[in-house]
Amino acid sequence: MVLSLQEESLIKVVRDLPPEEAQKVLTWANQLADLAQGRNVEWSDAWTDEDLADATAASLRRFKEQEQENR
Repeated sequence: MVLSLQEESLIKVVRDLPPEEAQKVLTWANQLADLAQGRNVEWSDAWTDEDLADATAASLRRFKEQEQENR
């Protein structure tokens, strides 16, 4: 099996952690995998206009919810 540079980097980081902390990372990764429900996650450092619009809309919704909760 050939690993990508990202995969090799992740394995190195987890191996360098104390066992308890490595277990926390693995638990967190499994939780993320469960949330994905088998969908492929697209990794990118770039944001499209649609991504920015979605993030802005979600932020505004959350801000309004918090304002209502604080009344």
